[in-house]
Amino acid sequence: METRVAIIGIIVENSESVSELNAILHEYGSYIIGRMGIPYSEKNVSVISVAVDAPQDVISALSGKIGKLNGVSAKTAYSKVVTKYDNR
Repeated sequence: METRVAIIGIIVENSESVSELNAILHEYGSYIIGRMGIPYSEKNVSVISVAVDAPQDVISALSGKIGKLNGVSAKTAYSKVVTKYDNR
């Protein structure tokens, strides 16, 4: 199996979903390379980017779970970097 490097862009419009979002990110923590969050208080949203290195199905599952949260949107951009899976 192979892994891909991707970035998941997340917009949080409902702060009540933050604890669920953090739980999901913790669940997939072994695949996360890094994350950056920027609160935008003027618009009452948070903008988060999460860089991952994971198999395609894991990235899709993570993005899908995040996108199902109330008031949370997620989009994924994939790199062309593909490497052999290392059994994390």
